Amino acid sequence: MEEEKIEAKFMGTVTRAKGRCHANHQVGQRFELSCYDSGGLCGFFYHDIFPYLSVMQFGGKYPWWDKDVIEVECPDRYNTVSLKVERKG
Repeated sequence: MEEEKIEAKFMGTVTRAKGRCHANHQVGQRFELSCYDSGGLCGFFYHDIFPYLSVMQFGGKYPWWDKDVIEVECPDRYNTVSLKVERKG
């Protein structure tokens, strides 16, 4: 018997970019994300936000964010990129 794959989809949008992003992410750039696919988002950034995606995938939420939207920043403190991540559907 094949186990059903649980997969929520998320849309990430770059809302701010300061300095020189080494992955060349630009304001307005969008990424379709899931716990199984980084959608082209920089690996360092994806690794940093993966725990949040994992919680949101199963309907969880954080008290400091809306249930379906989180705002996160790149771990590079010198070249910051901000990403708004929204749960789809």
